[in-house]
Amino acid sequence: MASIQNQIVLITGASSGIGAACAHFFAEAGARLILAARRLERLEELAAALKTQFGTETLLLQLDVGDRPRVESTLSALPKDWAAVDILVNNAGLSRGLDKLHEGQVQDWEEMIDTNVKGLLYVTRAILPGMVQRDRGHVINIGSIAGHQPYPGGNVYCATKAAVKSLTECLKLDLLGTAVRITSVDPGMVETEFSEVRFHGDGDRARKVYQGLTPLTAEDIADVVLYCATRPAHVNINDVILMPVAQASTTMAHRRP
Repeated sequence: MASIQNQIVLITGASSGIGAACAHFFAEAGARLILAARRLERLEELAAALKTQFGTETLLLQLDVGDRPRVESTLSALPKDWAAVDILVNNAGLSRGLDKLHEGQVQDWEEMIDTNVKGLLYVTRAILPGMVQRDRGHVINIGSIAGHQPYPGGNVYCATKAAVKSLTECLKLDLLGTAVRITSVDPGMVETEFSEVRFHGDGDRARKVYQGLTPLTAEDIADVVLYCATRPAHVNINDVILMPVAQASTTMAHRRP
């Protein structure tokens, strides 16, 4: 296990769910954290907890990754002591709706594409040149089983996660000859705010997604992300697909009565 003590880790979508769990795992491992999300108050609460528990040094960025001018201006103006990002966790992402394509809401599509694809591109484009110049670093993209296996009603969301899969594979080719690593961590069912966001705040509908089985947790995903980040420098984990034991595919899960 390679040490990441005092390395700078930038996590997008860090205010909740997988992003917040990654912040805890990397903080416990001794990293310095740049936490980015739209909800600044959530970031402040998280940073205070990490400072109390681990003494973690944090830099907070109120940031919508889909806002290209804001991403470019914010990340180009990182303080000197924070500019050399060692690990980028592209976690910001969401799903909206579960409609058939011909019944879907265009605004939902745009939000998913802006966050899941464009946002990942904007942040990576801002951070990756420094990694290549320094000949070290690691980009970890949070993908989804949906990028490997489509499912009914998933149309645009599945397409965005297939794009993440393809972009990660292309980055592996682009980075050949450098010491920069690239990984995709692709979960199945994870109980976070994901389904509540998908269903526009309908908590009852969201809870039914996980009824009768034990889903993955945000901490399960963060544990895998940290594992990938702490392999020896010559080892690159290209892709990790993980699902609950009760899930066999995007469309098949065993639910207890």
